[in-house]
Amino acid sequence: MKSNSSESRRYTIRGVPAEVDRILRERAAANKSTLNQVILDILMSATIRQPKKIDFSDIVGKWTPDPEFDEIIASQRQDRLGKVEVTRRS
Repeated sequence: MKSNSSESRRYTIRGVPAEVDRILRERAAANKSTLNQVILDILMSATIRQPKKIDFSDIVGKWTPDPEFDEIIASQRQDRLGKVEVTRRS
């Protein structure tokens, strides 16, 4: 039989510690997924998927200091503070 790289493979894993089994099953239940899918996701993340970015730097770019912008914002904040009246209740 010829092997094709796009074919799915089957694995049998023995000796899974009870604690690992419990955690995997809890994760599957929490995600409303199958145990098999949870294990596949973990294997794929550990091998071929890129780690998830949590800072969004890949889509929003980097911060560039802009003194002119900072001045405008400071001026707006100052204007806003100047217009706020403090009222006291008796």
